[in-house]
Amino acid sequence: MKKDLISVKDLTTQEIEGLFVLTDKLKKDKAKFGSALKGKTLALIFQKPSNRTRVSFEVGMCQLGGHSIYLSPQEINLGVRESIEDVAKTLSRYVDGIVLRTFEHKTILEMAKYAGVPVINGLTDFSHPCQALADVYSIREKLKNLKGVTLAYVGDGNNVCNSLLLASAKIGLNMNVGAPKGYEPQGSVLKDARAIAKAKNSSIKLFNDPEEAARGADVVYTDVWASMGQEKEAAERRKIFKGFQINAKLMKCAKKKALVMHCLPAHRGEEITGEVIDSVNSIVFDQAENRLHLQKAILIRLLG
Repeated sequence: MKKDLISVKDLTTQEIEGLFVLTDKLKKDKAKFGSALKGKTLALIFQKPSNRTRVSFEVGMCQLGGHSIYLSPQEINLGVRESIEDVAKTLSRYVDGIVLRTFEHKTILEMAKYAGVPVINGLTDFSHPCQALADVYSIREKLKNLKGVTLAYVGDGNNVCNSLLLASAKIGLNMNVGAPKGYEPQGSVLKDARAIAKAKNSSIKLFNDPEEAARGADVVYTDVWASMGQEKEAAERRKIFKGFQINAKLMKCAKKKALVMHCLPAHRGEEITGEVIDSVNSIVFDQAENRLHLQKAILIRLLG
């Protein structure tokens, strides 16, 4: 049976660790895997604009010896020009895998239901598993031993936060979330993450105070305050999130050499200052690079 990647919840801890080991190998010896997906084709259906997700998947398929086809919103217009079911069934006759970057999470669930080939979540309003897996891999790469490590996420409890909670729980990272009231991650995600973390002897904590969330953390992470589709809320969100900026003052609450992370694109001067994102402790661009390597591992596992 085909396997999809819709949520981090779809993966076992062993599968995540296996992806990390394969990613290590891919980073060490790119040439060795140059024909791993020879003759394979990946369809990229993007209803939202993208920099890292599109480029990393296209370059990844090329480096693995395969091909990719980018399908813009105008070409597909899912559910309007053609039903999701018909698109899924048709593309499954042509390609070996589908990456879908869309708005509503139910869209990717329907795509996966009808597709006869693996479907990978390139982002929905609920989750961003490829991002979270690459992020946890990046922490592992920098800190080596993850036992007792605490990741502090400060900002909006959005799709990235949801996926980070599940990824952290599955791999045994402690995670603190600092978000304003009313902007916390979904309750169902917190419940699932806490249950998984309990079995791993790690913790998932929620705060409405950014300093409390960052206190003693090994890693401090943030994302934009207004995601794509929330542009009309941007001005209001800037007022609400004003105290949740990652700056030099907040970083003093974390450990002295705490890593700084951001999934990008960043709005410098809003959720993070230029001083912090460009600091020696920032791994933001290493994190961005690792999207390529981690996603190549996902492609090999699902399409290889």
